[in-house]
Amino acid sequence: MSKLTHHDLITLLLAISVMLIVSRIVAEAGKKIGLPMVMGELVVGIGLGPTIFGSIAPAAHEALFPLATNANVSLSLDAITSLSVIMLLFVTGLEVRLPLVLKQGKIAITTGLGGMILPFITGFAVAWLFPGLFASPASGARHTIFALFLGTALSISALPVIARILLDMNMLKNEIGMTVLAAAILNDLVGWIVFSFILSMAGQGGAAFSLNHTIFAIAAFASFMLVIGRFIINQILPWAQTSLSWPGGVLSFSLGLGLLCAAFTEAIHLHAILGAFIAGIAIGDSVHLREQAREIMHQFVTNFFAPLFFVSIGLKVNFLRHFDPTIVAIVLALAFLGKTAGAGLGARAGGMPWRQALTIGSGLNARGAMEIILGTLAFEAGIIQQPVLVALIVMALITSVTSAPMMRYFLRSPTAG
Repeated sequence: MSKLTHHDLITLLLAISVMLIVSRIVAEAGKKIGLPMVMGELVVGIGLGPTIFGSIAPAAHEALFPLATNANVSLSLDAITSLSVIMLLFVTGLEVRLPLVLKQGKIAITTGLGGMILPFITGFAVAWLFPGLFASPASGARHTIFALFLGTALSISALPVIARILLDMNMLKNEIGMTVLAAAILNDLVGWIVFSFILSMAGQGGAAFSLNHTIFAIAAFASFMLVIGRFIINQILPWAQTSLSWPGGVLSFSLGLGLLCAAFTEAIHLHAILGAFIAGIAIGDSVHLREQAREIMHQFVTNFFAPLFFVSIGLKVNFLRHFDPTIVAIVLALAFLGKTAGAGLGARAGGMPWRQALTIGSGLNARGAMEIILGTLAFEAGIIQQPVLVALIVMALITSVTSAPMMRYFLRSPTAG
């Protein structure tokens, strides 16, 4: 039986320590000038990967990150990054507050639907009509899957990034901020469910099931967890928080349930991320979950698992070799126009004046880490090639950085009112 040798273990531990320490230093430096933490982590991955370090010192790079020559180390890092993305989707689910969508009512629904439908239609149409632009198959099942993926990728938002932007702008509790948050929750919920369906179509995790079976499995699992599972969690959480060691008991219960649900969805040929995401929603929506426990889980995942995942992307992709300016420009144009216009029209239909509607559309345009996770999973599933992955990462970073300035512009622009 193959196992890590003494040398393999040393290499793995060195690689992880370098990834964590360097990414933290760079991310903190970027944070001081207003850049998202994820940007610093990606920059470190690009620097440590084949784009820079691998080109300048290939022997040293291979010694520290022997992904192509050492199967044991490569498999171990893959396992850690797979666990990282599952945990990232779990804490994303913790931030989803379904009652907020209901509280905002009509405007949250019209804004959320507008912010999904228009980007999806434009992304799907461009990918379907011009597959050659993306080096995608021109016909067949893969052509359909790619078109569905691009539409979904352009529809999703980044709830954690949006919440932080609104907090920094002191807009988290006003009408615009609440509408943006509620619409982002709806975007994320529908987007990740649809993406799980697309991964299932691509045969991720085993033999692909029939479409009817996949749709039924997703609906049945989500319904069970958000109704019956949520009820059971509401009964167990108070006991866990008072009878077990604090905060270890509730953390073990919550994280363990997230992994259990991830294992279940993977076992029924849906991606593990769906199980983790839905479990996070069910736990995070409980009135009994203490805010301190939520924050501890968030800090643990975002400061350990998140850097490893985002740095690992740079280790696998040569960004200079696979940077295609045409694909990047198309993805950026579709992202900005589709999301801003779609969500803006939805907010306008919900009763918002144009100035506030365009502000809401700009807020929902932030894609952040969620877009990068989605693109990476699609790349690993063989749905997209490296140039499209690079374009999605560039788009995620640019939309995250420009979201707040665009919101400020529309808020003070008399011509947008």
